Amino acid sequence: MNNTAKTMPGMIYPWLIWLLSASFFFYKYVLQVSPSVMSAELMQAFTMTGAGLGNLAACFFYAYLLMQIPVGLLLDKYGPRFMMGISIFICSLGTLLFAHAHTVLIAGISRAMIGFGAAFAAVSCFKLATLWFAPNRFALVAGLSMTAAMLGAVGGEAPLSFLVTHYGWRQAMIYVAIPGFILMLLILLFVRNNPAKTAKNKAESINYRQLWLQIKIILSNKQTWLLSCYSGLAFAPVSVFGGLWGVAFLKQAYHLTPDNVASIVSLIFIGFAIGCPIAGWFSDYIKRRKIIMLAGTLIALISIIGVLYMPVTNSTLLALLMLSFGLGASCFFLCFSMVREIHPVLFAATVLGFMNTFDSICEAITEPFIGKLLDISWHGTLQQGSRLFSISDYHMALMVLPIYFIMALLLLIGIRETYCKQNSRVP
Repeated sequence: MNNTAKTMPGMIYPWLIWLLSASFFFYKYVLQVSPSVMSAELMQAFTMTGAGLGNLAACFFYAYLLMQIPVGLLLDKYGPRFMMGISIFICSLGTLLFAHAHTVLIAGISRAMIGFGAAFAAVSCFKLATLWFAPNRFALVAGLSMTAAMLGAVGGEAPLSFLVTHYGWRQAMIYVAIPGFILMLLILLFVRNNPAKTAKNKAESINYRQLWLQIKIILSNKQTWLLSCYSGLAFAPVSVFGGLWGVAFLKQAYHLTPDNVASIVSLIFIGFAIGCPIAGWFSDYIKRRKIIMLAGTLIALISIIGVLYMPVTNSTLLALLMLSFGLGASCFFLCFSMVREIHPVLFAATVLGFMNTFDSICEAITEPFIGKLLDISWHGTLQQGSRLFSISDYHMALMVLPIYFIMALLLLIGIRETYCKQNSRVP
């Protein structure tokens, strides 16, 4: 492994490590949003309600949520390489199991396995960015990582929809599992945890006393809580609408074909992918984070209200609204740079895992909650064995999403600007 690093120019190897870790981030989002393009097929295969589908999709987030703090601790203590290899293997195995599931229980267990493994993706990527890149480049590299993640979400929409349409959802998931095993091997072969010249950053130098002390510091820091709550509320609408309920809503409200609606929804993630590195670079340039987060969240709020409640009849306008929704929401990720800046770099994975927990909580609660609201207002209409919800049903249930953005904007009032300055104190 050390020989691999030594034979590559100094500027290339960090980007190779980033590419492989970002590929895991990409793969995680393909798996996360996959239920959105097979919602009708899953409801029919497992004879489930809207709440049942929401709970099945949310099994991913239940496991993901439970693992976030342990993930941060494990990565800070043992480093990302081996932990990433094992977690990708679990994701791929869970995907194969899901493809062969014939009961809701097995399907739920397999989705939980995927969420368990995927829990390492974001924090591993950000941890490696912290270790292999200069602090003043973290926001840009993290933004590029989010771009990779959102391209994965795009891959989980239109391309996966094509596979589902032509080969069925079970065969499509088998095809999705195979690249995961290949990526696992590449990461174990080429990724190294730390630059040899920066021994002070080695994960092995962290002791358990420091880790538990850092957890206490994290829990007692008001800004960490505010940023984490903001993160969960500002990102959940993207994950929930783009990852599960958006496709079904657009089919009903705009009468689009499955492939067309998947392409339209993918514009959310394309906008997100474009916006993340731009927001990261621009915030580093002006030495401000909060004002960009404020503007982006407001744009996302206006856009989602337009998609849900405006009488949009022009498909071009709908596409622009979806794109601006993703562009605006992408600015939320700057809170990861902010929470990293208020804590020592040595504990980056722990604090990022703590923040990611709130994203998982909001996603795990909101997907089945929206499904339950849809069930409450459902009038008994069935289509090919699955429940068919009306536009008014969706309008009521999806009202949760703009409310989340409004709450996120209110939280920003209490968040202090970091001015891109890194805390270097170690407890």
